Amino acid sequence: MQAPNILFAIADDASHMSAYGHSFVHTPNFDRVAEQGVLFMNAFTSNPKCAPSRASILTGRHSWQLEEACNHFGIFPSKFAVFPDLLDDAGYHVGYTGKGWGPGDWRAGGCSRNPAGPEYNDARLTPPEKTGIRPIDYAGNFEAFLNDRPDGAPFYFWYGGHEPHRSYVEGEGMRAGKDPADVTVPPYLPDHEVVRNDLLDYAYEVEWFDQHLGQMLDLLDRTGELENTLVIVTSDNGMPFPRVKGQMYEEDFRLPLAISWPREVPGGRTVEDLVSFIDLAPTLLHAAGLSPGEQMEGNPLTDVLRSTSSGVIDPDRDRVYMGRERHDLGREDDLGYPVRCIRTPEYLYVCNFHPERWPAGNPETGFTNVDASPTKSLVLEQHYQNETDRYFNLAFAKRPAEELYRIDRDPSCLHNLAEDPGHQATKKSLRQELEHTLVSTRDPRILGDGDTFETYRYTGSDAHSWRSYRAGTWAPL
Repeated sequence: MQAPNILFAIADDASHMSAYGHSFVHTPNFDRVAEQGVLFMNAFTSNPKCAPSRASILTGRHSWQLEEACNHFGIFPSKFAVFPDLLDDAGYHVGYTGKGWGPGDWRAGGCSRNPAGPEYNDARLTPPEKTGIRPIDYAGNFEAFLNDRPDGAPFYFWYGGHEPHRSYVEGEGMRAGKDPADVTVPPYLPDHEVVRNDLLDYAYEVEWFDQHLGQMLDLLDRTGELENTLVIVTSDNGMPFPRVKGQMYEEDFRLPLAISWPREVPGGRTVEDLVSFIDLAPTLLHAAGLSPGEQMEGNPLTDVLRSTSSGVIDPDRDRVYMGRERHDLGREDDLGYPVRCIRTPEYLYVCNFHPERWPAGNPETGFTNVDASPTKSLVLEQHYQNETDRYFNLAFAKRPAEELYRIDRDPSCLHNLAEDPGHQATKKSLRQELEHTLVSTRDPRILGDGDTFETYRYTGSDAHSWRSYRAGTWAPL
């Protein structure tokens, strides 16, 4: 059988695509992939921050199994096999544009190139005026990549859009004709003009990512390559808003995912199985006729993809696991905020190992694990002016050691049931199941060596660090 081409498209901080019914964002090309293939309703990142999420995708491993690569702005150890290298070894023409693995330092880990593959970023464009769009011609770089392909070689290409990562130029969405009335403000954010406009700016940049995806799909269609191209479209973590990006709740874990492969995958289906990002690397390798290898913990999705059914395809896919360690600096001694979670069809159980710490970073350093934004400023202003503490508490306040949410009834995770007498048996069962999985996957955090994650080097700027704060050189967010 002819090996498939692979186009892997990953947005940076996107929670929304219009295929899921979001009326304020229009993503016809993501929707096209979903219509031609499979729309996943329950796809979960392993760690809700860019670098560790991408590391799990590339290696097929839980982030706590990745040593330095578990942390944001960490190091990528070359000891962990990544699927682009395995495809390269099998004769694939490989490359990436935009954002590959990162942010972090892959050279310090012994890698000879970005784990996403050889870089194709020479093609540039002039971004629309008064926007935060990056000057990278993603589709142009894809065309250059295809022009370099040896005759007869299958290709793998990673399209890593920088959008909709902040920062935005305020008013992008409104200037593009988007309507604040179309926005449904989530219940963990204030329904305020500032928030609605901020969400429109975010939506505009999601749509930019989608436009370049469409140009790539059209190019494959024109050249007759689309029929045998496995297309995967997703994001690394949720939208860059308080209580979402970098935090341990449903709307940062559960992300868009559409997969098509016209030659092999029956289209027009919606799948409810719980799938993890650690399943993506084994899926790509299995589709290419390769073994995922012993390092990878995930399971290929090829049986789900080749099914002709919708709904729950594999009843055994009813658990996913998530975690985090250190994302950004800004707590005392620049410590992380370790968390592990288990998600079932009904429940999300969250174990916060150090509830005495601030989950979103310390107040003194500006809550560094929440991106600066008009929405963040509004929530903090409302709190400091004693207008309301509701949204501040949801986004920034300290959290209990255990949280339990009935996701099928409370998808925004607003009602913690961990102390509810009627849910103690469920909490205990999920805690034990999570602990068993962490032990079996050799998580240092559960095996008594969790502090090792605090020793790994932070490779980004320390302008927001606790050290800089104490030294008086701190730069506030």
